[in-house]
Amino acid sequence: MEGFVAQNLCNGSREVRIQAATQLGKLNAKQRHKLAERGVIAPLISMLQSQDYEAIEAALFALLSLAFGNERNKIRIVKLGVIPVLLELLQSQNESLTELILASFLVISSCGANKIAIAASGAISVLVKILGGEYDDTDSISMQAKLDAVATLHNLSSCHQIIPSMVSSGIVFTLLPLIHSYEKSSELVDKAMALLEDIIASSENALAQTSGAGDAIRAFVETIEEGTPQCKEHAVGILLLICQSCREKYRGLILREGVIPGLLQLSVDGTWRAKEKAKQLLLLLRDCTSYRSRAKQSKHELVEQIMQEIDAEGEKVMGTKALRLVEDMIAKLST
Repeated sequence: MEGFVAQNLCNGSREVRIQAATQLGKLNAKQRHKLAERGVIAPLISMLQSQDYEAIEAALFALLSLAFGNERNKIRIVKLGVIPVLLELLQSQNESLTELILASFLVISSCGANKIAIAASGAISVLVKILGGEYDDTDSISMQAKLDAVATLHNLSSCHQIIPSMVSSGIVFTLLPLIHSYEKSSELVDKAMALLEDIIASSENALAQTSGAGDAIRAFVETIEEGTPQCKEHAVGILLLICQSCREKYRGLILREGVIPGLLQLSVDGTWRAKEKAKQLLLLLRDCTSYRSRAKQSKHELVEQIMQEIDAEGEKVMGTKALRLVEDMIAKLST
């Protein structure tokens, strides 16, 4: 079967090649591996350049089948020149092809050996423009395509030498509107928050851009209140980074957005990492003079100490409802 498919892909007519590419996707992993060894990747990439929608779609599915779960094939596909071809195809403005192309970028970007090549191709700028609605007719891009674009950028962000290019592409100013405009509990905001936290944790420029963006702090506070558990974890991590960068500048701004109730709830009900980040941020927002000694306090001691430290400013920011929440937190922690 593999020999028949390989021969048809390399030497067949248009219809035969399309049929062979379709058959490839139905083969098992061992058979697909043998086909890659027999050199079918190059003719599949050639099909992508055919200006024939049916052939392009079949070739994309076949390449995805070859790449999925196979690091060696991912490297081969990139080395044989698929990246510029995929970028050229994105200009077709075809919704179905766009989904397949972005899925292809997601798969090949999961391989560490491909990350630098993808970044060097200019793909980061294209992906950012797609997410920002600046690349051709992006109104028709599906939610899945947007999710794959964010996930691809997240894969690339694990290579720290790529992050400066990501920041210079304007990724911060693209992610923030996404976080603002979509439901805080949505998968897109979850992935956008995860990517943003990774970027600003590695880039002072990205941290400064995020901190200085209008309404960004408010969006993170809203995410702590309304997001998924993972999204809340990323939001509190970002706020902690912002506050740590300049406590004197950002402490008051964060407090004025009413963050305390959400942080207290998170310190009890959040993920393990979110609880730790919430505790650290609460300490920064209250009294940093004894920050180091208090970092080892239990949750009960921490919240009780916060209660004792509420002053006129704190009462003005938090209000009666938040004060009752603190009392509830202490009661819950005591059980």
